[in-house]
Amino acid sequence: MKTLRDVKIGETCTVRRIHGEGALRRRIMDMGITKGSEIYVRKVAPLGDPVEITVRGYELSIRKNDAELIETE
Repeated sequence: MKTLRDVKIGETCTVRRIHGEGALRRRIMDMGITKGSEIYVRKVAPLGDPVEITVRGYELSIRKNDAELIETE
């Protein structure tokens, strides 16, 4: 299983599934990260947290813990 955390800088991936439950899963989906959406990884902070991505035409920074919940292909 490859997660968003494993995607390298400059790569684009597609969301397969979002793990997690309840409010956490809803928060990720409210940010526009849904099944089938394409994500481009722009930057990763020096210590790996946060990860800056482009999704649906806007920039977004997410924690690496949240990135590990997003399964990609």
